Amino acid sequence: MTRSRAALRGAAIIAAVCIGLTACAGAPVQEMSDARQAIMAARTAGAAERAPSELKSATELLSSAEEALQRHDYRTARRQAEEARGRALEALRIASPKSHPEGS
Repeated sequence: MTRSRAALRGAAIIAAVCIGLTACAGAPVQEMSDARQAIMAARTAGAAERAPSELKSATELLSSAEEALQRHDYRTARRQAEEARGRALEALRIASPKSHPEGS
């Protein structure tokens, strides 16, 4: 009887650990980081002056993604972080000195 209880307890612990690891693996950590880095790069390139609407959109999406992350709504957080990264990269493209050649 003791062995079966120990086995049952061990199985319950393993199941709890697996569920915990699955929940952690679902958080869009990389996507959030990528979006933050893209926004920082766009700001550094001057997007606040040259692409303000794109930069604002990116920062608003990142903020929404952070809120979704706090609610453990990882699917929404991932989607919004990816969209924020895309908008930030567009702002970076617009603000990039290469897209504004001198003399034009």
